[in-house]
Amino acid sequence: MSKSKRILSGIKPSGDLNIGGYIGALRQYVQLQDEYDGFFFVPDLHAITVPQDPKELRERSRQIAALYIAAGVDPNKSTIFLQSQVSAHAELGWIMETQAHFGEMSRMTQFKEKSEGKDAVSTALFTYPALMAADILLYQATHVPVGEDQKQHLELTRDLATRFNNRFGETFTVPEPVIQEVGARVMGLDDPSSKMSKSNPNQSSYVLLLDEPAAIRKKFSRAVTDSDMSVRYDWDNKPAVSNLIEIYSVFGDVSIADVEKRFEGQGYGAFKKELAEVVIAKLTPLQERYAELINSDELDRILQEGARKAAAVGQKTLDAAKRAMGLLVY
Repeated sequence: MSKSKRILSGIKPSGDLNIGGYIGALRQYVQLQDEYDGFFFVPDLHAITVPQDPKELRERSRQIAALYIAAGVDPNKSTIFLQSQVSAHAELGWIMETQAHFGEMSRMTQFKEKSEGKDAVSTALFTYPALMAADILLYQATHVPVGEDQKQHLELTRDLATRFNNRFGETFTVPEPVIQEVGARVMGLDDPSSKMSKSNPNQSSYVLLLDEPAAIRKKFSRAVTDSDMSVRYDWDNKPAVSNLIEIYSVFGDVSIADVEKRFEGQGYGAFKKELAEVVIAKLTPLQERYAELINSDELDRILQEGARKAAAVGQKTLDAAKRAMGLLVY
């Protein structure tokens, strides 16, 4: 039976993926692929808005794709591909630039953050939200998973789709956001006020998906808590502990209330020790499957087939948009 809803999402190959990427993205992809027609891509064109080492970019792009599959994204159910392998992304990206306003681009908070303090930035860093809109609209996605830091870009996508449809006739589906309640934003183990990020110089602040068990145990043992010693979910008063409870809830497949009940009266030592084991248990099969894939012909075949399928779908949308604007399509 064909799926009437289509979802599109991707993880930029800009560094090693931490458990925040699993909770906020990969886990959702796996959960949603049975309900939605899934298009999950590696946005490597977005990565080059800032300087990249070519060899590292190729390796990271393959790594992200391998992690999709290792986490459970099924290439028989979903389309997995590299953005740069489908030329329609760049072409529709230019068309979206013609519809975007300078003021809209100027208000994008991520551009302000990434350009701050730099002597020179590429114009692509300024205009890439138009390419992001094209990524979504190219496949007529009905839904897009978004975190707090991507809401602004999805709103721009919706505005551009509506503007184009009003000017040139109904061409694009206006996508709806998919926002998860638990784990939407995983915070650092050293600072619950900052998002977990590999850019943090404190390596104990994040757990990478490919970390070895010993490293995971060490990092969780050092995670900050508070002086209350109560495993209780309360973001206002206990943000550090609440962050750890959410991680346990996701990796242990249990509710927040069940985590609180399980560790009632036990203190943080037992809680952090078992949290590490729950995360390790979930990551071990992922790491084993990743090791099988990363240098395999299987991964290449999956990406080539995914690009072929994506290009066939995307070209139809691109042609429709060009015709609507008055551009010749043969």
